[in-house]
Amino acid sequence: MVAKIESGKSIRGILHYNEDKVELGEATLILASGFAGDIEKMNLVQKLKRFEHLTMLNAAIKTNALHISLNFASSDKLDSQKLQQIAADYMERIGFGDQPFLVYRHYDANHPHIHIATTNIQRNGERIDIHGIGYKLSEPARKELEKKYGLLKAEGREMQQGKGVRPAIYGAKPTKQAISNIVTGVMRQYRYATFAEYKTILEHFNIKADRGAEHTQMFDKRGLIYSIMDDNGKSIGIPVKASQIYCKPTMDELDKHYKRNIEKRKPFKASLKNEMDKLFFKYGNFSKELLTKELAKSNISITFRTSDQGLLYGVTFIDHQNKTVFNGSDLGKAYSAKALSERFEKAELNSQKLETTKPVSQPRQDNPSKNYLKVPEPTNFLGIALAKSQSESGIAIPKRRKKRKKGEKIEQNQQLTL
Repeated sequence: MVAKIESGKSIRGILHYNEDKVELGEATLILASGFAGDIEKMNLVQKLKRFEHLTMLNAAIKTNALHISLNFASSDKLDSQKLQQIAADYMERIGFGDQPFLVYRHYDANHPHIHIATTNIQRNGERIDIHGIGYKLSEPARKELEKKYGLLKAEGREMQQGKGVRPAIYGAKPTKQAISNIVTGVMRQYRYATFAEYKTILEHFNIKADRGAEHTQMFDKRGLIYSIMDDNGKSIGIPVKASQIYCKPTMDELDKHYKRNIEKRKPFKASLKNEMDKLFFKYGNFSKELLTKELAKSNISITFRTSDQGLLYGVTFIDHQNKTVFNGSDLGKAYSAKALSERFEKAELNSQKLETTKPVSQPRQDNPSKNYLKVPEPTNFLGIALAKSQSESGIAIPKRRKKRKKGEKIEQNQQLTL
């Protein structure tokens, strides 16, 4: 079992996130502790008022909401009744047994998991201290529950979490609802350190975060709108202002996440570098397509940023397993856009050399061995004679001297003696 606790300032946003899942058929409410009446007949406003009644008792406390997720291995066969018992037991062990809380079972991932919404303001108006609650109370509770309920231990294994964040498809859901679900999931689950990194993650899920052009009124006032992207990366449909989304993903709110996330993502830097080093050792040089394909096997996405001239100037890695994002230069010089670009070029040159040096296939010419036992064909002597006479007709052959008669020879000799 893996437990994750997130504190916030808006119980409304937490309820909206889970209730939207219920409306879409991706979750069900399985437990309502500390609620009077029939919870199945309560609407969102009634549920919200139960929590706000407590938060109003101490308005000075701004961080007054908790969103807890308990994730189990796929091999853990858990029905809703067993999940109810685990949730109630867990909340008791971390000191929230007397607090009102709602437990939602989600079905948007390949492993059982539940989400718990509650507040840390008690009925007397005092605040429950949640500083260090993760390692002080939650970790011991997790280990005890694993033994009690026979759950697969979290140590030594990897769990795929956060797969509930799925790319937006325009028209499949109401635009505002689709944007809100994805932005809320990314904002709370992923660890990013700049707006550019945050924006890159959203684009992976077909959501565009737009600040407007520089020197415009919207940019100068730190405005931010979100919209769904089509297959070409262009905005489609009506954009939604950040202030209209329940988790309030404004520029001011995002700024608060950056510094915290820098520290939170540090433990996962080495694992990402290790995945890249494996590819360096295996291939040496590789193409963009091969790198993208190989990283996808480890649930890692990669985004390339190129100039108008087609030059690669930036690369961003998104580790969906550990919910972290790093620029290549953050990992080290060997993982920067420049270093990777050199590997791409070398791989292309090697590919071209192989094409040019590849032997050209010649048509096969059979050279049958001589058959010395073959019977010679009969010779056409008449044909040879005719061919020979024709070929010699153009050749000047000296004439043979005529043989003189005996009388002519005696006459010539007499003339010479005179």
